[in-house]
Formats: sequence, structure tokens, C-alpha cells
Amino acid sequence: MLDEALKGEIQGAYRRVLEALDLTPRYGQRLMIAEIARTLAGIEADEAGRRTSDEHVCVLEAGTGTGKTLAYLLAALPVAKARGKRLVIATATVALQEQVLHQDLPSLKSHSGLDFDYALAKGRGRYVCVARLDQVLEGGEENPTLSLFEQSLASGGDDLQSLAASLGEAYGNGRWEGDRDSWPEAIDDAHWRKLTVDHRQCTNRRCGHFGACAFFRARRYLDSADVIVTNHDLVLSDLALGGGMVLPAPSDCIYIFDEGHHLPAKAIQHFTHRFAVGGALRWLRTLKKSLTELNAALAVQPTLARLLAGLPQAIDALEPRLGEIFALGHQLAGRTEGLGDGDDSRHHRFEMGQAPTAVREQASALVVILAELSSRLESMSDILRESLDPEKATGLPREQAEAWLPLVALLHGRAVEAHALWSAFAEQDDPGEPPRARWLTLERFGGEPELTFSASPVSAAHTLAHTLWGACFGAVVTSATLTALGRFERLQEQAGLANRYRYQRLPSPFDYSRAVLSVPREAVDPTDREGHERAIVDFVESLGDTEAVLMLFSSRAQLRAVEKALPRICLERVLAQDRLPKRELIQRHRSRVDAGEGSIIFGLASFAEGIDLPGEYLTHVVVTRLPFSVPDDPVGATLAEWIESRGGNPFMRISVPDASIKLVQACGRLIRKEADTGRITLLDRRVLTRRYGRALLDALPPFVREVDGVREV
Repeated sequence: MLDEALKGEIQGAYRRVLEALDLTPRYGQRLMIAEIARTLAGIEADEAGRRTSDEHVCVLEAGTGTGKTLAYLLAALPVAKARGKRLVIATATVALQEQVLHQDLPSLKSHSGLDFDYALAKGRGRYVCVARLDQVLEGGEENPTLSLFEQSLASGGDDLQSLAASLGEAYGNGRWEGDRDSWPEAIDDAHWRKLTVDHRQCTNRRCGHFGACAFFRARRYLDSADVIVTNHDLVLSDLALGGGMVLPAPSDCIYIFDEGHHLPAKAIQHFTHRFAVGGALRWLRTLKKSLTELNAALAVQPTLARLLAGLPQAIDALEPRLGEIFALGHQLAGRTEGLGDGDDSRHHRFEMGQAPTAVREQASALVVILAELSSRLESMSDILRESLDPEKATGLPREQAEAWLPLVALLHGRAVEAHALWSAFAEQDDPGEPPRARWLTLERFGGEPELTFSASPVSAAHTLAHTLWGACFGAVVTSATLTALGRFERLQEQAGLANRYRYQRLPSPFDYSRAVLSVPREAVDPTDREGHERAIVDFVESLGDTEAVLMLFSSRAQLRAVEKALPRICLERVLAQDRLPKRELIQRHRSRVDAGEGSIIFGLASFAEGIDLPGEYLTHVVVTRLPFSVPDDPVGATLAEWIESRGGNPFMRISVPDASIKLVQACGRLIRKEADTGRITLLDRRVLTRRYGRALLDALPPFVREVDGVREV
């Protein structure tokens, strides 16, 4: 239960923030604070602080204007400190992460009276490796890792040297903290790969540069922080490693997942495995040619000599198998003729995720070979790491170990990833659970054909239920859009959230009767593609000269077709996505509105979320077509097949609920502040003629409705 002392601390902090910032208390915000505090304070635990109750998660849909960030910080932080836990704030986007880190937390610390420290957590790959930086500055192109496997990445030449010199100087004098995101200019991916390492390549405390390491410096701040700000991806990465590797252990954490509607899709992406056969064959051939050099450098150590002696046999077993699977994949996916270089691809999806017997047999054989190769390379990596420790006599000079560990760790990582992919192809799916999606992708790079095998879960529910919700001390999931068709079932199904958790939709502070939702006479059924495009063009021509409009399209092809068909006088007011960088496009739109001119933004799905144009900057949102996603990607198509095989209707179970969420997000662009007003126009008549249309409309906020120019009473 929420004891009086804790309740008083939260209420006092809230009152002080409101007074200091001259804010008006919001009913929805107060409800959110109370719900989070009750849930987290009510978690039962044993004497060691281990959770013993299973009602430790609350899921809160809180629309724009609720003041979500302040609510969850005020409610969760005092409870986390009282329970001896760490508060982990995870966002889906960099923009919100920066807002929490640079605005909300400093403001709370200054005005609430709460005593706490906070830090940002990023993955190792976002930080410069001082050892790598030093190698480049010293002309380290001769490093064996680079000469054997990273030649294409090492071809930075003078540009890389110049960049490294700038980074080294800024890091050395304290002007830069070593993370890629805080460098004032964009750093080329190829250059950055030369300057960072992953967890396998990092030598941790055995590195000669450990005292100056940017990543571990940042980690030291995490050790003392009460609040850790990070992103969904890093939480998922940490869980995949077992938890507690980068972030605190889940059992010691209370997680806040803001923008929580993104979590299921990010989890699926995170647990997708891929293997490019052509690329693997190329690095195997390179390794084969380099065995003499490897033996000369490392075989002075007896165990390494024995492990190296087995590599030729492993390569000889692996190469022909990969050649066979490459040929088999081409038979299934078709030929590469007609494919463009790098920007064109062809998918071949296996129905219900079931690969042919010949593919499964090859996969089973590859699993055995790769398991042995992974074990051999892991043992080599361990010996090389031990050789960096002056207290351990392995018989290998430290300089040799330091030079060759990055290469061996790189090979080990590739072998482990390959083993995971082929295991996913060899294993049988559980008959009672959704199958994995499995598919091939055929492409051309540099004129050479490439065949990539991929496997992905179609749902992350089981994984999240076990590794996240089941492992954490407590959690809050929040977003402006968590329900589909007004219910939480779709999110529960996707994210593995149990029925016993607490769910609530919080009231909005906005008066939605200040906006009109219109389905005009121009709205037609978009299955008539040409008629629909003409209707959109006619509608754009009818817009007022000074209107501030966001027009959302479901496809780039239709956006371009409408843009092309518009007369020049209308086109002069249009700012189309992809013609300008997003930031510049928004700035031009604002400038036009400030000058009293009309401005029409043409955008795709990404513009239906995350664009904030309050007041006069946006008075009209036009949705050209209901935002249905056709489940034609391999993951969506496999899930749809599975639902259909069990007597379900994938359109009603997936497409309609997902369209509901997207439509709510699109309409949410209009009302951003309490005084905002305007119009939302739907140019898709199916919302009136199809049986799902009423459900989609009823899931929207209570706008004033207008159909064919007549307002509903």
C-alpha cells in the first residue's frame, strides 16, 4: 500500500513543481500519478527485495496534453528510491529521450525538492574506442584485423585520419565525452565502425586504455544514478544478454516505457536473425588465405596452436555446405536478372514459415559445423583476453593478443549469429504457437548476387512476458495511443501483457468539440485508384489560400501522382516529404504561416506521428486513405496465414485494429494544446460504407462530425 509518508512526498513534490513553473493541475495527470504510485507501492517483496506479487505492471493510455513525463517521474521516483530500486526511463525516439534528459529531469530536480541523480545509458557501439582511435592516429592500418577483414571499412584515408585527429583532440581536452551522438557533425558509418567495438571485441579492464574509456566512464555514472534514461533497443539488448550486462538487473529495476506502442515491433526486429551467404563465403575464403599469418602470430601458445589446427577442417566442412545452400536458395528465389544494384530485391517467403525439407537438412548440418566453429573461436578469444592480464601467464605476448583479439572476436560474433539463424531454420515450431517467419532475399551488390536467409518471430509476446515483465520488479507502459478500437487487447496480444495487470485510459484535457471531423462529398472509395486521385487533386485545389494543412498519404506513389497532377498555382504551396529534410520542411511551413501564407505539407505515415504544429501552424489535417497496412511483409504475411489457418480473420484481427491506432495518431496531429481548433477531413468513403467504419470512427476522440456537408447532432 502507499503509506502516508510516501504519499505526502509525492504530493509535496507535485505541488512545488506546479507552483514553481506556474502550471495548472490536470485531472488526467493527477489520475496518472495516483495509478502509478498505487501500482508500484503495492508490489509485495521478500526481505531481500525480490518481488513476490504479480500485479506489478500498469498500462496507461494518456493523450497529448496529459503531462505524462512529469506524472510518471513524480510518481515512480519516490517509490523506486523507497524500495531500493533503479528507475529506468526507456523511450522509442531520440527526440523524447533528449526532452526527458535535458528538459524534464533538470526541471524536476530544480523545482520538486526530490533528491536524485540521473544519467544517460547508451550501447557500447555509440562510444569511441580509445584503443581503436589510438591505432588510427598512429597509422594503425597495419593492424591485422584491418588488413584481413576490414579493408573496405578501412579505406577512409585522409578523411579518417583527419576525423580521428579531431575526435582525439576534443576527447583529450574534455570538450567531447566520446559518444557519437554528441559530436557536432554526422560521422560516416564506415569511419565510425573503425573507431568503435562491440562487446565481444572490447577487452574491458584488461585494455591499456581502460582508465580513459568513454564507455566505462559513462557506466560509472550509471552505477550511482537513481534514474537511468535509455531507449527501448538498449533494454532489449540487455535482456537478450541475460539482463544486468549494460543496465542494472531487471529485478532491481522499475521500467517506464514511454512511447510504449513501439515496444512490440522493436522486440520483433531485435530477435530477427539474418545470414548473407555470399558475404559469408567471401570472409571464409579470406580467412582460409590468412591461416598462415594467423598461425605465425598465435601458434606460439600451445592451446591456440591446437585450436588453430582445427580451423582448416571447419572451413572445409562449411564452404561446400554454404555453396549448396546458396544454389538451393537461388532455385527457390529465382534468378537475379532484372534486379538493380543495391536498391532492388526479391523476397521468397516460406508458407506458414515452413522451409522445404532440403533447406532444413542443410540448416541442421550447418548448425553442427557452426557450433564447433563458435566454440573454437570463443576459446581462442578467451585465451587472447587472458593474455592481456599481466597476472596471467599464457605464453603469448600481450602485444600479439591485443593486435589479434579484434579479428578473432569479430569471427566469433559472425559464427554465433550464423548459428542462431540456421538453428531457427532447423528447429520445428511449437504447433500451439505462431510459427517463425522464414524467407529468402535475393539482391545484387557491386554486380554480385547476394542471397540472405532470414528468420523472425511473428510475435514478441512470449519473449517479453518471460524476459521483461516476468523478470522486472515493476513497470509502467504509457503512450498517447495504446488501445485499438478503444481496447487494450491488441497491445496485450503483441506485448505479452497479462490480464491481471492494471489498465486505464486517462481523460484528455482537451475539448475536442473545438474540431470538426468531416467526410466530404469528394470522399470516394480508394479501390477506384484514378477516381480517388482525382478527388484528392480536386480537394487540394479547393483549399483556402491561407490554410495550414497536413495531408497524409498511404503510399509514396499516390503522393507523387497527386503532386504531379496539381496545377502550378497549388503546387507552389505544397511542401512534400522527401523533397526536403524533415526539419527544414517543418521550418519552411512555419515561416509561411508566420508570413500569413498558405502551406500544405504532403506526408507519409511517419508524419502521422511525432510532428508537433500547435495553434495556427496546423488547422487542417487531411487523411487521404484509411491507414490499412497490407500484411505483405514476410512477418505480417506469416502471422496472417497462421490466424487464417486457425479459423480467424487477419483483416479484422490485425489490419483494422492497427488502422485504428494509426488513424487516432493522424487525427492527434491537430489538437496539440487546449486552445487549438480546426478540421480533420477523411477522403475515404469506406469509413461510411464498410462495417468496420463505425468502429474506426467511434475509437476517435469526440470531434464534431460532419458527413457530406451536414453536421451530425
